[in-house]
Amino acid sequence: MTWVIRLAVGSDAKELSELAERTFRDAFSALNSPENMDLHCATAYSPEVQAEEIANPDIHTAVAESHGRLVAFAQLHLRPDTPLCVPASPSVELHRIYVERAFHGGGLARDLMEHVLEASDNHGAAAIWLGVWEHNPRAIRFYQRFGFSEVGDHVFTVGTDPQRDLVLVRTATLETGGA
Repeated sequence: MTWVIRLAVGSDAKELSELAERTFRDAFSALNSPENMDLHCATAYSPEVQAEEIANPDIHTAVAESHGRLVAFAQLHLRPDTPLCVPASPSVELHRIYVERAFHGGGLARDLMEHVLEASDNHGAAAIWLGVWEHNPRAIRFYQRFGFSEVGDHVFTVGTDPQRDLVLVRTATLETGGA
């Protein structure tokens, strides 16, 4: 499988919306009610929301394209409301990173994460942080391989269900291959 990672453009909004909803449902439907999944997806992943996020200069939206279609994406918030448990400033938030299941295990998630880490460095962030659902061990292991460690938690609401996300952080001094 081959792919190209690039910045999203406005014309990607509809396809990105479909990809975001599909990958979110694939990852979390089994452990959430259909009503909460529907509500979350309607408010977080509509084409209008994606178009606004792509156009927002404080959000870095990267997409991976394979054979003319989007198969993965990541969103980096460049000026987030950072939790107090994040020890370094300034920081950026890895808000989303999702890969279609057919591309799991092939290196796309790694390449997308490397893109995000480079964007974080280019922004001059001292740290990059994220929230990951406590019931998502595969994602937690993935982030740990990139030097992220748990520093706290916060609430992430899916529909009307408040859930516990672990807050993981990676400081600039933990760069792979770096100091």
